[in-house]
Amino acid sequence: MIAKKWIFLNNEIMIKKDDEFQLEKDKEAVKSYFLDYVNKNTVFFYTLKEKIDYLIENDYYIDFYKMYTFEEIQKVFTLVYDKKFRFPSFMSAFKFYQSYALRDDSGEKFLERYEDRIAVISLYLGQGNLTQSLEYAEMLINQEYQPATPTFLNSGKKRSGELVSCFLDEIGDNLNGIGYAVDSAMKLSSIGGGVALNLSKLRGRGESIKGVEGRASGVLPIMKILEDIFSYANQLGQRAGAGAVYLNVFHSDIEEFLDCKKINVDEKVRIKSLSIGVIIPDKFMELAEKDEPYYVFHAHTVFQEYGKYLDDMDMNEMYEELVDNPNVKKKKLNARHLLVKIAQTQKESGYPYLFFKDNANNEHALKDIGEVKFSNLCTEIMQLSEVSDIGTYYEEDTIRRGISCNLGSLNIVTVMENKRIKEAVKTAMESLTMVSDLTNIDMVPSIKKANEELHSVGLGAMNLHGFFAKNFIMYESREALDFCNVFFMIVNYYSIEKSMEIARDRNKRFKDFEKSEYAKGTYFDKYTEHEYMPKTEKVKELFDGIHIPTKEDWEILKGQVMKNGMYHAYRMAIAPNQSTSYILSSTASVMPIVDTIEVREYGDSTTFYPMPYLTNDNYFFYKSAYDMDQKSLIKLISVIQRHVDQGISTILYTNSSDNTRDLAKYYVYAHKMGLKSLYYTRTRKATIDECVSCAV
Repeated sequence: MIAKKWIFLNNEIMIKKDDEFQLEKDKEAVKSYFLDYVNKNTVFFYTLKEKIDYLIENDYYIDFYKMYTFEEIQKVFTLVYDKKFRFPSFMSAFKFYQSYALRDDSGEKFLERYEDRIAVISLYLGQGNLTQSLEYAEMLINQEYQPATPTFLNSGKKRSGELVSCFLDEIGDNLNGIGYAVDSAMKLSSIGGGVALNLSKLRGRGESIKGVEGRASGVLPIMKILEDIFSYANQLGQRAGAGAVYLNVFHSDIEEFLDCKKINVDEKVRIKSLSIGVIIPDKFMELAEKDEPYYVFHAHTVFQEYGKYLDDMDMNEMYEELVDNPNVKKKKLNARHLLVKIAQTQKESGYPYLFFKDNANNEHALKDIGEVKFSNLCTEIMQLSEVSDIGTYYEEDTIRRGISCNLGSLNIVTVMENKRIKEAVKTAMESLTMVSDLTNIDMVPSIKKANEELHSVGLGAMNLHGFFAKNFIMYESREALDFCNVFFMIVNYYSIEKSMEIARDRNKRFKDFEKSEYAKGTYFDKYTEHEYMPKTEKVKELFDGIHIPTKEDWEILKGQVMKNGMYHAYRMAIAPNQSTSYILSSTASVMPIVDTIEVREYGDSTTFYPMPYLTNDNYFFYKSAYDMDQKSLIKLISVIQRHVDQGISTILYTNSSDNTRDLAKYYVYAHKMGLKSLYYTRTRKATIDECVSCAV
């Protein structure tokens, strides 16, 4: 196959001229991609009216004429097209047209440009409110905010999946509960959601069934079933099914659970595509630190003895009692060895994720309403959950809350440069709220219940490293910590204010608001007692012209929230957003970059993605994550975490020379710094140069 002209141009980036990369070649590649491919393969319409009518009549779009007049539709399209948007990199254009642009039923021709997708999303989320639609359109075409993939991909389409990204649920310890979870997982996966399930309530391998010992098969067979389900149920082939399972570190199957990701394990027990995460209470970290005896417990014997699930217990209070109780079946392991085993498994496979349960609950604003027990596919969603009681056909089910959360991310660079943090946060919160309101997952009652009662959303951010590099700030610097402390405090402030305003205007609060730390006012203590102003001169300059909420502002907001309530039980979560970050030509999430010029393989072509705003002047500021002190990375995330009510997808980057004990030390440090979770661990393999230098 002959390589395309735009691929050649993109590849010329790497051919140095006067010892500098030819970064301008990327712009030439974008131009060629449009002239030689996109334009030639886009269906042409003479007028906007002709286009809209065609797409509605042929079941590509919903009937927007039921919400708007044509003149109103035209205003939104005009606003978007008048911005004269141009993709700043080949990768951003390529990613949009390969993954997001609407195609005809043959799959050969494009029916949308980027501007069309923006306009359609804005009209759909506006739901007939032209003013709101125009605000969305302004924010999206400015690239100040990016909805998550399901919202960006599906909004306004007649044949589409749901708009929500993320679902979580508990599995009860009986066949009906397992059946409900399996059925739910299949349905949720089919509509394009990532699904996470908590297995910690299931009885372990060898436990009793109906009083007969040794009959239970443990968690692994359930994992096998779930893996097959996520492989089978995808969203029309456009978006692969994806699932994760979590297990408490005190569960008797924990070793087997970890072994399933080993490369050399028997195929009968190997889990290839299902993600796994370990729930780690403080007690485990304490036992590892002190090198004290560590026991794991058979979950069913705990439930039989106490009428309460092991997973729902506070292990700081109950551990010693469980150890001493002869009716609770247990086995002795070594906590330090298990921590190293987790590190070994991560070095091999990237898994498991780590969820620090007590860190999440210590800062939980809804601690008197429910407990956060596990996280999601990307370790940033942290909400209360409850297991449903699923009866037999002639018994009534007791449906409790699962977790539903839709996501989107601010572009730190554009909201800072446009000095529109307040406007972008509030409009983004409005759009996320609309996604929640439009979501009705009635096929899974526990998810529907959670969405209806809690209205949870997850506003995140991307392009942090891009912002630092553009402004000549090192990721590991004091200025970086200072900026994050101020920026995310501001985002937190306006997300709360917007949630309060929606609650006030609708006269509706999330369920049990009065039991929350918001209603009590205690949530606001850290903001009313401490000032979060910039401390370094560089950061003071960056926030020039942007209002930074003061202690007095927080005091006023506290009073408004206690009076009017809040609409959203959860507001902020920072997802990895690798895919959507390409569209905005931004660095992903708040993580550091891996390569200054990223190499991507697509089919038989190699493409290069220079980091955003990269010049030969700021090249030095794009230090690779692999070359950073991981403790500095953890410290930066801990500063951001102060202001985020849910979690942050945090990746650790290790080199082949780092051993498992080094990695285990990072876990301990992350836990002590208050991180709520750790996502993947990435390992950079030794290069030829490294091998040669090691041999010398």
